[in-house]
Amino acid sequence: MTDSLLLTPCRLGRLTLPNRMVMAPMTRFRAHEDGTPLPIVADHYAQRAGAGLIVTEGIWPSARGQSGWRMPGLETPEHVRGWRAVTEAVHAAGGRVFAQLMHGGRQGHPLSRLAADVPSGPSAVPTPGPVHVRDGGKADPVTPRVMTRADIRQAVLDHVAAARNAMAAGFDGVELHGANSYLIHQFLADNTNLRDDEYGPGTAGGRVRFPVEVVTAVAGAIGADRTGLRLSPGNPQFGMVESDPGPVYRDLVERIDGLGLAYLHLTDGDRYPALADLRPRWRGTLIANVGENRPATSKEAGEATLASGLADLVSYGRAFIANPDLPARFARNAPLQPIDTAHLYTHGAAGYTDYPSLDALTLCR
Repeated sequence: MTDSLLLTPCRLGRLTLPNRMVMAPMTRFRAHEDGTPLPIVADHYAQRAGAGLIVTEGIWPSARGQSGWRMPGLETPEHVRGWRAVTEAVHAAGGRVFAQLMHGGRQGHPLSRLAADVPSGPSAVPTPGPVHVRDGGKADPVTPRVMTRADIRQAVLDHVAAARNAMAAGFDGVELHGANSYLIHQFLADNTNLRDDEYGPGTAGGRVRFPVEVVTAVAGAIGADRTGLRLSPGNPQFGMVESDPGPVYRDLVERIDGLGLAYLHLTDGDRYPALADLRPRWRGTLIANVGENRPATSKEAGEATLASGLADLVSYGRAFIANPDLPARFARNAPLQPIDTAHLYTHGAAGYTDYPSLDALTLCR
């Protein structure tokens, strides 16, 4: 038996998790050009099936939401077949996996989109540049097209369709990406939502209207207990500005708290203590990420987060990249392997599926 809080089981919706360690979503660019995951993606996630829960990299729900070249999608039958191979591999290895649905909004460039079109967002505010584009190049950012009400309705429908595709592909649920500068976050932030309609800051509840609509629609389509939401209040990545996140995120959390979602995945920050502020307002399961814009989360930091009562689970990103058997390493207090940074964002097995497990290292000695 272990006295590690991280390694104790818990319930998450309809799932029983063997531990409280969540593999956080991390973009790795291992998809075909059409957005179908490469075969090695199944190997990668199956190797990490010891996590209590895996959340995949961000997956675009439709080509309208594609933010980068060779990022995966969940729009076509080919995408569904590709992801079904992943979920079958993870389940065969004893794991559980949610698909993260990530609509890029203003994030994107015609050179990195299948439709070669200009992306759209809440307002005509470009991403700070230069931006990465297809085949490793860089380009000046483009000014996004302002989403009409019809575009907003379509974005909600795109999330619903992708969530249903995720169920067809065998995922255990979906996480809606409302963090780190993507579309949902763009509606929440000060500088990317300058609208003067009911989705804008001048209307009570305007900033949270689109996030609530997406969450409610997806939960209604696939079940609230299969639906999670990730938020990163105050995260300044990619030029996001939120001068006073508290009131906006309190409003959002209070509006969705009664839906019975599988979880809220919340990034903590130094400027705004999101966990301390929002945990009392959230009655459901809370996954904490305490390593965003900070040093990578250690075992001790994860244990302390759980012991504080501010979270039920802790997500790990960087540690899972090079340590596919991370829970086993924590259980044995084994050292962690370093990341092969040269191959983080390439397209092959190097730096992706070639990290040995602790048992494999032991056998080699």
